[in-house]
Amino acid sequence: MARFRTRLALLGSATALTAVQLVAAQSAAAADYQWVALGDSYTAGVIPAAGDVFEIPRDGCERTDRSYPQVIDRDLGSFLDVTNVSCGAATIEDVTFDAQVPIGRSVPGQPDPDAPFSPVPPQSDAVTADTDVITVGVGGNTLGFAGILFKCLELGQGSEGAGTPCKDELAASIPAKLTKVSTDYDQMLAKLHEKSPNAKILTVGYPTVIPNDTSKCQYNDIHQFGSITPGDLDWLRTDVLEPLNAVIEKSAGTQDSASFVDLYESSADHSVCDGGKWVEGILDRDNQLALVHPNANGHRNAADHVTSAILNAIIPN
Repeated sequence: MARFRTRLALLGSATALTAVQLVAAQSAAAADYQWVALGDSYTAGVIPAAGDVFEIPRDGCERTDRSYPQVIDRDLGSFLDVTNVSCGAATIEDVTFDAQVPIGRSVPGQPDPDAPFSPVPPQSDAVTADTDVITVGVGGNTLGFAGILFKCLELGQGSEGAGTPCKDELAASIPAKLTKVSTDYDQMLAKLHEKSPNAKILTVGYPTVIPNDTSKCQYNDIHQFGSITPGDLDWLRTDVLEPLNAVIEKSAGTQDSASFVDLYESSADHSVCDGGKWVEGILDRDNQLALVHPNANGHRNAADHVTSAILNAIIPN
């Protein structure tokens, strides 16, 4: 607990627990609270910049040892028992109902050398009536963000950074995708509540990926957004990613047992195009494929905020 209290002190008044809650946390240290971590690659870690895959043999979900569930497990493992079934490329339906065939570190045209992987059960199968807290970070793959990203890279090639070719081609399809996210998210929360009526559900939003000032982003910089134009980056931020977080927050607000963990504001100055980035670009600084995923610093920030939310959920005020 000493390391956790040190980290918590760094959070500041906006997210830090009260002294009374810290005393309660210490007294609860012998307790065994059951936490199930659900989600996609932004939870699992996946990329080398988020640590090493720690599960041998690999199941293809690519959970890494510096992802936020594992960071929290090291901080709070004395009284919080985590079951981490997050999986790269998971959709909301993979969390709720569907068995998923993990892709490992496959990308278009370059399959993972260990693929194909065996299917993993729906992530909700890990939730039981004894679960105390559920965290879930998912929605980007239901929205199809990876496909949108690749299309924007393709359409921006040769544009010299001018115009909004991706917005021009894809904008009309986004409202229906966001509606799909909303419908699926509501179904997921209902399913999780049905499986564990007394659990607190924490829906984890996505961090800042694109800065408000896209002049920070260098066109054709593969360590940022490659050939995506500044105009398309503005569109992706305001019409795709920010609305995705809004849909998740709204869905959480419809369930008495659910609440939203906002990572967007705290990461505002740590986008792909900032010097102290918490999200890597197409390639990371070691020229390994990252495809716009949080690095270890981004997961550390997520761990701080999710930790605060978990303790507020399970420790009485």
